[in-house]
Amino acid sequence: MSYVPIVDDYVIWHCEPPFEGWVYFADSEYVTIEIGVKDKPPCQYTRNEKHKKIHTLLLCYPSRWHELEYVKNRRECDEN
Repeated sequence: MSYVPIVDDYVIWHCEPPFEGWVYFADSEYVTIEIGVKDKPPCQYTRNEKHKKIHTLLLCYPSRWHELEYVKNRRECDEN
């Protein structure tokens, strides 16, 4: 049985170059892997900042899921 990624899994994508991060979105068509987060600079046009972070995401299609290595899940980490 092959690995099917779900949201909150931490994975290593064995591609060139390799990437690792949290599965941010999962669907049967693709998943996104969050490889970076940084604070969003203040916007001079918006009074109330709704989104405080900038997320860098990679898109991974099912044809490449065999290159993903499951490491852990966030919920499992929270339980310990």
